[in-house]
Amino acid sequence: MLEIHTKLTDNNISDFDDKVSMSFDLRQKSRIRVKLASGREAAIFMARGEILRGGDVLQAQDGSIIQVQAADQQVMIVTTHSAHALMRAAYHLGNRHVPLEIGDGWLKLEADYVLKDMLLGLHVNVEETDAPFEPEAGAYGGGHHHHHDDHDHSHHHH
Repeated sequence: MLEIHTKLTDNNISDFDDKVSMSFDLRQKSRIRVKLASGREAAIFMARGEILRGGDVLQAQDGSIIQVQAADQQVMIVTTHSAHALMRAAYHLGNRHVPLEIGDGWLKLEADYVLKDMLLGLHVNVEETDAPFEPEAGAYGGGHHHHHDDHDHSHHHH
């Protein structure tokens, strides 16, 4: 099995030996087995907390160059009639630490019926579709990870 331990920092490479398409959930895992576009099996080993993004370039131990692609997955696209309503939706989602992709006039998040009900209660439009998902990176450089075994937060939610 092909082993991949290296993420290249030069994303200007255009000649790939293979590609791997993964959902956001899979791109967050530090150790994962995948099937490449060619059908080859590979094991990807990344540093804990490193999130692979669509367009990232990996190098396998045999020297082959593999491009990461953000796979289509079930997402919800939030749009609305006003900037205020969209900001309210973003505030409530952020309060729940929901990974969000933010565009010009829209929010994208992983499909979740509880969050859909909340959003509809905020009077915004929610469209379910299959699309690649590339949420914002954490505000402090890496991913924003909470490791709560219980839900005793040290900060207050209002």
